[in-house]
Amino acid sequence: MLKVYDDTYFMNQALAQARLAAAEGEIPVGAVVVSNERIIARGYNQTERLSDVTAHAEVIALTAAANHLGDKYLHDCTLYVTLEPCPMCAGALAWSQVSRIVYGASDDKRGFMRFGREILHPKTRLEFGVLHEECSELMTSFFASRR
Repeated sequence: MLKVYDDTYFMNQALAQARLAAAEGEIPVGAVVVSNERIIARGYNQTERLSDVTAHAEVIALTAAANHLGDKYLHDCTLYVTLEPCPMCAGALAWSQVSRIVYGASDDKRGFMRFGREILHPKTRLEFGVLHEECSELMTSFFASRR
């Protein structure tokens, strides 16, 4: 019997990635890419570790998913990410033509929605607020511990 997972399950998997980032002193953002009810790629922020400003969770997960599928396009895939993507990541998501993006917490300072949904591919479905409190609390507690 095929187990059917829901958005909460996959967002919890993204949160696990975000916790790995936090444990390494990175901004705690995590992402997973799902295809056919299966996680095909995972990523978490690694900008400090790699000294690379583009090493965001979404970009790492997109690259891993493309390698897994052998295709730069992520049709029929969903990206779950704990924080609203930045404009750079939203651009990468648009180019990948990912079918669906689900994010947990909004990013009022650096999130792509400040510039409008139009940055995404027109066919990409967008959903937000899944495990919002958990995702927001992880970010809040991370930055509170740094102050």
